[in-house]
Amino acid sequence: MLVLTRKVGEQVLIGEDIVVTILESKGDSIKVGIDAPKGVKIHRAEVLAAVIEENQKAVAADDAAAVRLAKLLAAPTARPAGDDAQ
Repeated sequence: MLVLTRKVGEQVLIGEDIVVTILESKGDSIKVGIDAPKGVKIHRAEVLAAVIEENQKAVAADDAAAVRLAKLLAAPTARPAGDDAQ
């Protein structure tokens, strides 16, 4: 990991087409601007982690529902009383 110290207004270049600019510093937080091509995806790590976690929960719920459905479909069907057709 590269660790840099930057002041407001200073920039960091990533590759040839991504520019990170320090916009503001207040207390223990900073405001960062990122200029990148439209095809470059930029995500906040904590938001992406939450989305991944929710997707994993949804898949697990779908898997559980699929197992219940498979058990119901595999269960022998009961015949109504008096239905002895052979």
